Formats: sequence, C-alpha cells, structure tokens
Amino acid sequence: MDLSWGLAIVAVLLLFAAYGCWTAGRLDKLHHRVATARARLDTELARRSALVAELAGSGVLDPASSLLLLDAAHRARTATDDNEREQCESALTRAIHATGTDIEPWAGELSLAMRRVQLARRFHNDIVVSTRDLRRRRLVSWFQLAGHAPMPATIELEDGS
Repeated sequence: MDLSWGLAIVAVLLLFAAYGCWTAGRLDKLHHRVATARARLDTELARRSALVAELAGSGVLDPASSLLLLDAAHRARTATDDNEREQCESALTRAIHATGTDIEPWAGELSLAMRRVQLARRFHNDIVVSTRDLRRRRLVSWFQLAGHAPMPATIELEDGS
C-alpha cells in the first residue's frame, strides 16, 4: 500500500513536471512569435513611411499636402519610444486620409501598404493576447514559467481599420 501511494505521488509529480516543461516551451515559442510579429509590424510601418515620403516628394500633390505627409512620415520614422511611435504612426494615418491621396498609381500602392500595416498590427496583437492569457494562468505564475521575459504589450494605433 505504501509503495503504491509513493508511485502515485511520483506519477503526479512527473505529470506536473511534464506539463510545466511543455508550457514553458509553449511560452518560449509565443514570445518568439511576438518578437517576430513586432519586427514584421515595424517593417510594414517603415515601408508605409517610405512610400508616403516618396509620394510627398513626387510632385503630384500640392505643396501643403506634400509638406504635411513628409512631416508626418519623418516623425513616424524618428519616434523614439513606443508611446510616441504609436502617436506618430496614428498621425501619419490621419495625414494620409486628410490629403486625399487617391492619385494613380499611388492609390493602389498606398492602399496596399495601409492594409499590410493593419494586418501586421492585428496579427501582432492576437499573438500578444494569446501570450498574456497563458502567462496569467496560476501554474505559470506560481512556477515562474515565463522566466524573465517582459509581459508583451499590444500596439494601439489608428491604422485606418
């Protein structure tokens, strides 16, 4: 009887250890996906800024619209922290909508760039929510399965969606 209780306890401990290892591996993969999605979002935002700067310098817009777009694109590219970047990227979106950039062939390219930013942000935020949900589970927090990785944050900006 004592041996069977001992084996049952060992089996339960092994199950907890296996679950912990599996969850820690899953968290590691999710954190990697968050970093990859963030890099992709940064790439799409940079592409959009570059396209807007190219449009502003092309001479097809009036000088005021060109200056507005160029300034907004520059501010978005040179923002230093996340909060400032979110504000500047939102301002760039508003500037794009305010200037009526429906000039061919720019309209298609700009529309595609805006859509890619929307998709990249949504993908990033979905992965962040999944990671945060897993990190909030009791066993994960009790046994510190997330290690020292910072809690990921969603990106909230106006992207035209």
